Amino acid sequence: MECKVSWNGPSGMSFLAQTGSGHLVNMDGAPEGGGHNLAPRPMEMVLLGTGGCSAYDVVLILKKGRADVRGCECTLKAERAETEPKVFTNIHFHFTVTGKDLKPEAVERAVKLSHEKYCSASIMLAKTANITHSFEIIEA
Repeated sequence: MECKVSWNGPSGMSFLAQTGSGHLVNMDGAPEGGGHNLAPRPMEMVLLGTGGCSAYDVVLILKKGRADVRGCECTLKAERAETEPKVFTNIHFHFTVTGKDLKPEAVERAVKLSHEKYCSASIMLAKTANITHSFEIIEA
């Protein structure tokens, strides 16, 4: 896996990232750091990528178990250290899973498998952050 991140120039702190799969993503800094707040911050990208990684796992695990899953949202709330490096110290994942006759045990199992075995991003972040999770099921 590879990507290229290019600074957009001296008028701010925005960057353009190109992924190995050919997709483009903009990032920008906060105004107090020289940015113009035109795109997500790089650390927000880390957090949203982690949410995407874990939600992907949860949906895939439920589908493989033949659950009638119809929607999945993952809301993350994170805290960072106050001093440099400002690593994540606490991250809470809340999954809202929509489907027909979903079993709580199956959703709990999918979330645990993601965090303990499959989601590389959350497993990496668990080296510095306390990772917690919760879920709710909405009947479709």
